[in-house]
Amino acid sequence: MSDRYTDKPFLRFVDAWVLKAIGHLDEATETYCKAMVPQLEQSFGVTGSWDQIVAQQMKFGPELPAQIMQIWTDGQARFAEGNGAAPDPVQFAMIFVDRNFGRV
Repeated sequence: MSDRYTDKPFLRFVDAWVLKAIGHLDEATETYCKAMVPQLEQSFGVTGSWDQIVAQQMKFGPELPAQIMQIWTDGQARFAEGNGAAPDPVQFAMIFVDRNFGRV
């Protein structure tokens, strides 16, 4: 998984932002993101929480978390039926980010 972020460190924050939107951000990742706020503020010349900075840099609208949650919720049963297992939130976040925000 670390290979995903080697040349794209901001991608880690976008993945975490999606995980937060669907209610599956783990404590360790959230702690890391919070600890990185000073570096994010310095890099982008803005202030705010890590998730506010991500939303601002990615130009995410305020409605996006609810839209992502709807996609996650609606797709869980279909995924389970087709795959015989519950979807992995981390895999969902990565695929969602790659498909929708490939420029990160």
